[in-house]
Amino acid sequence: MVYHNPVLLKESVDGLAIKEDGVYVDVTFGGGGHSKEILKRLGSEGRLFAFDQDEDALENAIDDERFTLIGENFRFIKQFLKFYGIRKVDGILADFGVSSHQFDKAERGFSTRFDADLDMRMSKRNALSAYDVVNKYDYDDLRKVLFQYGDLRNANAMATTIIEQRSNGPIKTTARLKEVLRRFLPQGREHKVLAQIYQAIRIEVNQEIAVIEEFLLQTPDLLDKGGRLSIISYHSLEDRLVKRFIRAGQFEGEPEKDFYGNISVPFKKVGPLVVPSPEEIKMNNRARSAKLRIAKRI
Repeated sequence: MVYHNPVLLKESVDGLAIKEDGVYVDVTFGGGGHSKEILKRLGSEGRLFAFDQDEDALENAIDDERFTLIGENFRFIKQFLKFYGIRKVDGILADFGVSSHQFDKAERGFSTRFDADLDMRMSKRNALSAYDVVNKYDYDDLRKVLFQYGDLRNANAMATTIIEQRSNGPIKTTARLKEVLRRFLPQGREHKVLAQIYQAIRIEVNQEIAVIEEFLLQTPDLLDKGGRLSIISYHSLEDRLVKRFIRAGQFEGEPEKDFYGNISVPFKKVGPLVVPSPEEIKMNNRARSAKLRIAKRI
């Protein structure tokens, strides 16, 4: 199974400051690129756990006694590591978003390039699909999804149009959805707006924002003192959550101060924001919007 090059490979793994005998977690295994690089830097006593809910990714499991692949959503990171007797780790790497493989597999319904059934599930075990969002959500919920997750100014009108059109029969495919929303796709910007629509529906289907929040909230307890977080995000919603959590240990507002005006936060930022080089973007277009943030448990 072909998976494209991992994004910011050296930079993200460097960010973990790997100890040879440490315990590390790659919560978005995919094609295994980041995991393979971590294993190269671990000694014989080191351990690496990886998570991926996508059944396709499990076929990429690495044959290494130091490695364990867990076929679950990383929102359950603490629960499953505890199952394996792991309560503290030295580093956690996350590469959010959709893998190149998922985009390139037409029948998954992630890509604007192909006609496919409305699916967009990262795991086939998930009950909710893009078909359900498009055909069963009421006006308010549909408008909210398109506006919050797609940043679409015409979210109200788009939701109205979808509801009107589905009264004539269910919208079953990506091509039909594109046809229904044709008037909202201006010439020259058609692909960009369509990508925003797909992104909004995909985030809702996979509960991506809730998953990231649940995951981040578990990391302070999991990481040993001095342990590292190395997180790659691809759109502003994800990056904003990561940035705020690293800075304040929460997603909204400012951390509380004690009587003396001191604040207690779990992480300290390590280095500046890292973005891909022009050379990497040229070789791997998926990297173009990637942002890497690194933090240390204090």
